[in-house]
Parts: sequence; structure tokens; C-alpha cells
Amino acid sequence: MTPNVVEIASLIGDASRAEMLMRLLGGKAMPASELARAAGITPQTASSHLAKMVEGGLLLHESHGRHRYYRLANQEVGHALEALCAISPSKPIRSLRESDQTKNIHFARTCYDHLAGEVGVALTERMVELGFIHKENRDFTVSSEGETWFHSFGVDTEQLRSGRRHFARQCLDWSERRHHIAGALGAAMTHRLFDLLWIERVPGGRAVRVTRKGFEAFKRELGLEWKQA
Repeated sequence: MTPNVVEIASLIGDASRAEMLMRLLGGKAMPASELARAAGITPQTASSHLAKMVEGGLLLHESHGRHRYYRLANQEVGHALEALCAISPSKPIRSLRESDQTKNIHFARTCYDHLAGEVGVALTERMVELGFIHKENRDFTVSSEGETWFHSFGVDTEQLRSGRRHFARQCLDWSERRHHIAGALGAAMTHRLFDLLWIERVPGGRAVRVTRKGFEAFKRELGLEWKQA
């Protein structure tokens, strides 16, 4: 059976729908009203677009009280959107606010549910340098030293392997043009970094900031260092 690429491409290709999908690329569920504002369209128009994307398998929705929340249907949708970002030309920056937002999202962001941007790529490459993980085809494998380190860090690799999700995928980072860790391992690492308060979300988008504690911990534990804002 040949995949119907044209149908999916037409859903993503609309400017308003593309904007809403990009807002959801951080992995969080968002209400229809907030997605409408992000896309600059009326709630009625947004509802029509969202219904089409649910029907097309790009989104899932759930209701909480009077509000309906939407999220990406699965990680494959996230990977597809990230891949499109990697081959798309950059939009012109027209304001200081857009410039700041661009810098933030290039530095660190969530790609579906794992860490991307400069921080995500640097973390991945540092773990390769330390021998914790190795590149193998399109995946990462974990060494015996890595198993020990992940366990001490609070990530149960054995449990992650027992799940149905892909364990550790190489995901091409659209802003860095290099790979970061995706899959179950990438998600678990990112959740752990949030839990440890090394990173925190920037309100209003999918950008992530490294906390003061995080800057110190990344340097102490992994030898990673960035200039603090």
C-alpha cells in the first residue's frame, strides 16, 4: 500500500494549521482558543482546522470542562515536523521580540518530548564522547558504562527497553544540523532534567532555559558549559 503523502502534506501545508502544529511540537496539550490566538485566526476557523487535523491523524483531542485540548497524535508526527523544519528556509525576523524568541528556541527547546537545540545536541555529543552511548545506524546504543551512569542519574534503561516505544533514536536537529537523542531514552532524560530543575520551560512556547542550578550541574557532572544570559 502506498502512503497518501499528498493528503498529509495538504493538511500541514496550510499556514494556519502549520502554525498550530508548530505550537504543539513541544509535546504539551493546548486549548483550541490558545491555538487560535497563536495562528491569528478566529476560534471558529481554528475549530475547523483542528477537526481536519484530528480526522487526518495528526492530532488527538480531549475535553476538560468547557475546553477542548489538542496535542500531536504521536512522536512520528513530531519527527515529521522536525524534519520539515530542517529543510525549510528561515522566516525573516521583524522585531526584537522575534529575535529573542529565535535565540531561545535555538539554544534549548523540546522536540515533542525530548531535549533539542544547542543544549540537546551538546548533551548528546558529550555522552558519545564519554562512551555512554554509541551511534549505530539510525539509533543510539548504551554501553555498560552508560548503563551505570543512567542508573545513577535516575533513568531506568531496562524499563525503557521493555516498553513499546523506540528506545533511542537519532533525531536530526533542525537548528544545529546534528543529532540529538529521541525515543524513550531521550524523553526520560529530558523528564529527569526537568525534575532535577536543571532546565525549565519558558512560558508561551516550547523554548527551554537552563537554570542557575543547571548551569552548575551540567559543568560539574558532564563538563558542559554555556554562557549564562
